[in-house]
Amino acid sequence: MTGRVEGPIRAVCLLGVLVFAVAGCGSVGASGRSFPVESVGPAKTVSPAVDETRAELVRVLAAQSLVLSDTQTPVRKAESPLMTPAPRAVYQVVLPKDSNKGYIVVYEFTDPGLATTAAHEQQAYLGTGPGRVQTPQGTVTLIRQVGSTVVLYDWLPAAAQDPSAAGIQTALEGLGVGFPVAN
Repeated sequence: MTGRVEGPIRAVCLLGVLVFAVAGCGSVGASGRSFPVESVGPAKTVSPAVDETRAELVRVLAAQSLVLSDTQTPVRKAESPLMTPAPRAVYQVVLPKDSNKGYIVVYEFTDPGLATTAAHEQQAYLGTGPGRVQTPQGTVTLIRQVGSTVVLYDWLPAAAQDPSAAGIQTALEGLGVGFPVAN
């Protein structure tokens, strides 16, 4: 035996190596940055509490003539340790002149007390070195608690291409309880 793999066996081996290599590389998003497939969000599903928060989002955004849509776009904001494993739902406000912006993430917790703790932790995290380097300077971040959910939205006013983008911040400021983040 010579140790060489030939014919169909060689093709299967090469295919296996290729599949393994591609699976280990993750995905490349629209921004061109690579991120691991599991970064899209936890495999857990969300409960009716998130649906109730979504309804509140629709209500406050409608007051600013904004429309909320569901999205399958993978979004991962700068997150504190309690936020990272939490089940989440990602929504997007329709911004015709800036279709890759307007993402709102709703995180779900087991009870309002844990949601409050997570919101405070997120608020503190964004003031730390690791939290600051994950967002461009000038980013405005809103953290709002609605029952057992935490709503996270950030935007960069200097880079906004759609004039209605400022309305998202205005709308969300009237949602639930706020946790101010220093800019």
